[in-house]
Amino acid sequence: MVLAGSAACGTVENLSAGQKLDKAFDKLGEQRSLSFELDLDTDAATLKALDDDAQPGEEMPDEMAELLSDARISVSVQSKKPLEKSGEKDFTGMALKFSGPDGDLFEYRLVGDYTYARVDAEALGRMSGSPMPPADELPDSAGAFKKLLAGEWLKVSTKELEEAGGPLSGAEGREPSAEPTLDAKTQKKLTGALRKVIAKEVEFKTSGDSDGTEHIKATAPFRTLMTELFDALGPLAKELPPGGELPTAKDFKDAPNEKVTADFTLKNGELTEVSVDLAKLAEKAKVKKFALVLRMGKGERPTAPADATEVRMDEIMEGFFGGIAEAELDDEAFMEDAQG
Repeated sequence: MVLAGSAACGTVENLSAGQKLDKAFDKLGEQRSLSFELDLDTDAATLKALDDDAQPGEEMPDEMAELLSDARISVSVQSKKPLEKSGEKDFTGMALKFSGPDGDLFEYRLVGDYTYARVDAEALGRMSGSPMPPADELPDSAGAFKKLLAGEWLKVSTKELEEAGGPLSGAEGREPSAEPTLDAKTQKKLTGALRKVIAKEVEFKTSGDSDGTEHIKATAPFRTLMTELFDALGPLAKELPPGGELPTAKDFKDAPNEKVTADFTLKNGELTEVSVDLAKLAEKAKVKKFALVLRMGKGERPTAPADATEVRMDEIMEGFFGGIAEAELDDEAFMEDAQG
């Protein structure tokens, strides 16, 4: 939303900053591959402080705070066309990895006709407080599920995954519905409405270093900006794709109105990082360092793990229910493990 209106009107500095950001994002769209990493710039103590009003017994576990403070989500995509012109069928590879302080916790890759996945079930169970049984305690009849718990790579036909209603498909095996789109006329109205709000409420400041690095900081009062943005969208609600109702000023009345800053880092005109400072939104906790950081880079082509075992979705489910049962866990433990 900031980018949609930053170059519209207002001060000379806003205009210049907006043009630079527009060019930087245009360069991203021209690429055929892209990677990005998302993480929180904070520490476990800060996350615990944000949770200080939790009810007894519902506090964030120390292990979870440690995990979230050091967690990273890394994504890489490859396409036959420039990304801005790519549709679903143009992507030739995709990879996602969720990493914690002790290494990779979950990873999947989409390569060719297969989806590859592995998980560190022991680490995830330990951090969530719902441990899964060790792989070596399950009988061989657990099959694919036992391999999954052991952290081995599994591969499943992407077509089968889609038909089964997996994460890459429509729900419950239905054909994915076409993505809702905006016609050119509605897009123009939408952009115009957002531009007016951005030009009015967002202040831009630009600074540079001798090595070609440039920072563009966009600052705005949080509640005011969010309220006015959605107020601007209100008259266009009937023209937007179907979905949930748009929030109103009443929904934002209790939100803090502290000024929040997004820091865009450009290197030789290319966008390399976006950091959004959220510390001021944590009014009661009085935290000093709490930011959401997105880093950009050149995407790497995902490769198929050489040691992956091909399985079917029904093998994994049969192994889960059959293997756990044969491990002779009591009902209560079984339910805890299932939740984990």
